[in-house]
Amino acid sequence: MVHLASVPGPDTRQLAERPKKVQLQLSNDEDDFTTSVYGSRYAAQDLPRHEMPEREMPKEVAYRMIKDELSLDGNPMLNLASFVTTYMEEEAEKLMTEAFPKNFIDYEEYPQSAEIQNRCVSMIARLFHAPEGNSEHAGAIGTSCVGSSEAIMLAVLAMKKRWKNRRLAEGKPCDRPNLVMSSAVQVCWEKACRYFEIEEKLVYCTPERYVIDPEETVKLVDENTIGICCILGTTYTGEYEDVKGVNDLLMKKGLNVPIHVDAASGGFVAPFVVPDLEWDFRLEHVVSINVSGHKYGLVYPGIGWVVWRSAEYLPQELVFNINYLGADQASFTLNFSKGASQVIGQYYQFIRLGKHGYRAIMSNLTRIADYLSDSLEALGFIIMSKKSGEGLPLVAFRLPPKEDRHYDEFSLAHQLRVRGWVVPAYTMAPHTGNMKMLRVVVREDFTKNRCDNLINDIRSSQALLEQMDRESIKRQEEFIHKHHTASGKATHNHPKFRGYRERNTRSKARQARLTLSAKTAAHHERSFSIEQKRDIKTGQVVSSKTTAVQTANVGQQATLSLELPGGRQLMTFRISCPM
Repeated sequence: MVHLASVPGPDTRQLAERPKKVQLQLSNDEDDFTTSVYGSRYAAQDLPRHEMPEREMPKEVAYRMIKDELSLDGNPMLNLASFVTTYMEEEAEKLMTEAFPKNFIDYEEYPQSAEIQNRCVSMIARLFHAPEGNSEHAGAIGTSCVGSSEAIMLAVLAMKKRWKNRRLAEGKPCDRPNLVMSSAVQVCWEKACRYFEIEEKLVYCTPERYVIDPEETVKLVDENTIGICCILGTTYTGEYEDVKGVNDLLMKKGLNVPIHVDAASGGFVAPFVVPDLEWDFRLEHVVSINVSGHKYGLVYPGIGWVVWRSAEYLPQELVFNINYLGADQASFTLNFSKGASQVIGQYYQFIRLGKHGYRAIMSNLTRIADYLSDSLEALGFIIMSKKSGEGLPLVAFRLPPKEDRHYDEFSLAHQLRVRGWVVPAYTMAPHTGNMKMLRVVVREDFTKNRCDNLINDIRSSQALLEQMDRESIKRQEEFIHKHHTASGKATHNHPKFRGYRERNTRSKARQARLTLSAKTAAHHERSFSIEQKRDIKTGQVVSSKTTAVQTANVGQQATLSLELPGGRQLMTFRISCPM
């Protein structure tokens, strides 16, 4: 028989005696960790930010607190600004995790990790058609790096040292090295030139051309040129520069100048999509190539590779021989200790996918990039990137000229940011008329279905912007920049370096000198020169000076020039008129 219990009604006497003020009974007991993480005292405290705490924290709590902090980051798969790999198979991740404790530089303790690097170097060199051989000066040589930035630094050091050694042997000065490259290079090339005191000789882009022109490139070469940089897939539009055109012109003119190919992005794309394109060691003047394993090499960051045609292009004095880790070993690197995980991840991808697997992936990315390009063109955008394998699998595009439009590419990028997409808007390289553009990088995990979602969001964002007036768009952009973007909320930069590039650019602009010299012989046979300093952005005159001098009868002509500090001429116009 089931026992039934009665439920008593409310006790009116107790209710009448209840105090009017509610008494809080909050737990102050020490955690016994039988509750959840969010029931512990740590969930009600600020996380340490500036100073290491005195006491330890349970591992479960530390993990969850940090994981929750990182949940505020964006979704890597929606970050279409980056070339960096955001997907690897679980087996690759497991291998890389197991290698975390290994210091790759310790060849004696971890010989198999070193052997795996050597296998990767060999595979990459053969992929780039490097000459084979086992003699002292024959056969390619290479190494792994933290990324392409370090790889480029090493290649630039090697070119500079070879040039310097040759100049010294000829008894010539070696204090003014220069490097010829496109104005569309990645910032690591600017770093290399600044850090290693090398003059940049830039081939400027134009509104119609976004890569170097071989003729202009070779014209910039002189006796102080340590080398030429050619990019296999520019950061701006993904277009491949004409390495063969530069190589053939050097051979035609008999110039002994090396070419380094920055194949950071295209080195693992072109060999599988356009294998007949000649850009690598098949060309005589190409002496070194860098490539990023963490881009289309399909490995998590950071891993890069640099390969030289042969050992003769890597000066001996740059290589250090050390033995204090238990064995003699040669090292050419800007750092020392680094993990072995990324090298092992690269080897996994090479043997897991093989050439067929890489070809299949890069083919899919090329098809999706072409599909996105065609779709955006149908929406009225101007496509700036190349299709059908002539460049990287990315789409660079801009809005068509329209005087009455209230929004620009930056407004569209901000609107997409609200929907979760990170699509960068930026200004094209110098000398292109401040052309604005957007860019979508198609990576391995960017499927056609996700591409369709992006296209729909672009269409919806445009429709919303079309309905807004200029002031509303401005207010929304300011709000998004301040509250949705990390750069708008950043507070970690030291005041000395915050906005340095912007301040530096402005200071140079104010020092720009506009000089107008006009010689008129029609009346007084005198010449006068008007020198003005103007702010390039505002056009306001900072100072003005007029000088008159006696001159011969030279007719009537005028010269207009714009000059930056140091005597660098930006533009010069000469106007002549009949008497």
